[in-house]
Amino acid sequence: MKYLSVLLALALMAFVPVSKPSIHAFKVESIDGGVIDFAKFKGKKILVVNTASKCGYTYQYEGLEKLYDQYKDKLVIVGFPANNFGGQEPGSNAEVKEFCTSKFDVSFPMAAKVSVKGSDKAAIFKWLTEKAENGVLDANIGWNFNKFLLDENGQLIQHFASRVEPTDEAITKYLK
Repeated sequence: MKYLSVLLALALMAFVPVSKPSIHAFKVESIDGGVIDFAKFKGKKILVVNTASKCGYTYQYEGLEKLYDQYKDKLVIVGFPANNFGGQEPGSNAEVKEFCTSKFDVSFPMAAKVSVKGSDKAAIFKWLTEKAENGVLDANIGWNFNKFLLDENGQLIQHFASRVEPTDEAITKYLK
């Protein structure tokens, strides 16, 4: 009888939904000292981008803002300034914010500077880049302006390298 009880318990466990990891569990400091709570973005897709002000890809801020304006009813973009590649984000949070707003009219949320690679990698980027954390894929951030697209439930859909433009069909096909 004990054997039957164990089998029954195991069979029932197969039908218990397992919650998947979600970006909605994260809260990060915003560039102006507030908090960005990813739980507030439930129901919208999220595009997370590691950014830098002095990078060859910095012009992508323009495409990110265009994408944000076009899809803001169903997409949130969150920029994460990082100084991991070639010292291309040397400024303070205030300097980065000033640059983004004055040069590119950035209106989407920007986080405080973080590390996206190495031993001091921010927890959110550990989650985004490691399959053991996100349950979907491993991703290597090789430079600035990598993009991570998440669905309305906070699940990782895809990682895009720097060279993929924000308005590229590879990204926008998920937003239609």
